[in-house]
Amino acid sequence: MTGEGFLQGRRLQMARGVLLQCIMGGYPPSRFYGSDDGDVAMIADPQQIHRLPWSAEPRALAICDAEELSGQPCSLSTRGQLKAVIARYARHGLSPVVATELEFFVFAPNPDPTHAFVPPAGLDGRREEGFSAFSISSNNGLRPFFSEVYACMAALGLPRDTFMHEMGVSQFEINLWHGDPLLLADQTFLFKHLLKEVALKHGLIVVCMAKPLAHTPGSSMHIHQSVVDIATGRNVFTSDDGLPTDLFRHFLGGQQACMADFTALFAPNVNSYQRLCHPFASPNNACWSHDNRAAGLRIPASTPEARRVENRLPGADANPYLAIAASLAAGLYGIEHGLEPEAAVQGEIHVPDHLSLPCTLHAALERLKRSQLAKELFGHEFIEGYIASKTMELTSFFDEITPWERRVLAAQA
Repeated sequence: MTGEGFLQGRRLQMARGVLLQCIMGGYPPSRFYGSDDGDVAMIADPQQIHRLPWSAEPRALAICDAEELSGQPCSLSTRGQLKAVIARYARHGLSPVVATELEFFVFAPNPDPTHAFVPPAGLDGRREEGFSAFSISSNNGLRPFFSEVYACMAALGLPRDTFMHEMGVSQFEINLWHGDPLLLADQTFLFKHLLKEVALKHGLIVVCMAKPLAHTPGSSMHIHQSVVDIATGRNVFTSDDGLPTDLFRHFLGGQQACMADFTALFAPNVNSYQRLCHPFASPNNACWSHDNRAAGLRIPASTPEARRVENRLPGADANPYLAIAASLAAGLYGIEHGLEPEAAVQGEIHVPDHLSLPCTLHAALERLKRSQLAKELFGHEFIEGYIASKTMELTSFFDEITPWERRVLAAQA
């Protein structure tokens, strides 16, 4: 809307069904979002109104909550789901703290999707071959792009911890500074939007697919989680003598108990499972371990005050609001029910069947469909609508024949 309209307090409304729009643009049947397809009100968060520094003309972006016209939160809003999980913690006198690590690829433009992504040409005219992991070299020619990314992050108030070249070809990672879960979800969303917009200005594209290149590590969105006592600010995962607490164990137990049911919330696309079926540092399991990247739940090496649980399942393609909400809801479920985790695993992990996770989107959606726990924690309307939208996407994928099928199967008798 116009700046004048926004400042005058004009209410912006949107069809409720848009919250279930699938990635191809279509909608599931209206019974999943109300047969009338009435409106929801978009209520701007006053802390999340940003002038867009990369825009040549004055423009601003406001992150909004979706509310029913009655004033109640809309259950189809993933931001609303995260706010509800945070409120459930508060009723126990607790406040979760999270940080996200987001990986992404920077590629040359890709106008023909039948062709593989390629990295941009470097300053020497060559394209990166994959020898630059953790390098400080600027030969890839991306320094002007990253300089503007850093400047735009500062303008949007997005504090960053570390930035590095990751294992993949032209793959990078940012660690956002830990804090309030809703704030971190907003910052992760804003950062992904910023990346794509600034890349276009520099003749590049940024890709947050979970697995954009074959034979190359995929892109994750690891979620680091701890919980503090609201009254004291103390990390409740650590006792006064520096040892893990019962709440720490119960949080882990909840994560393990819910991970298979919630896999489709952490890995929402067909391509998500390309990352997980090649499990180098992308573990498709609900095991937990001390500082072992082969476990789905890792306890990073840290001081007792910084004890936390890292959920390594979500990919860069996950919705940050939904992934954080699902992970925190799982931990709180464990705390509320006093769940105990399995024994920690170390070294080379052999995953028992009961700790393995769905390995395709179809299997993950079937598991979510059977999950009474997911419907209890997120509501029947949200879970059923989410499944309906994702089923449309899966059906669209199966409507196409891939180059692999034509190449390998056409000559078979």
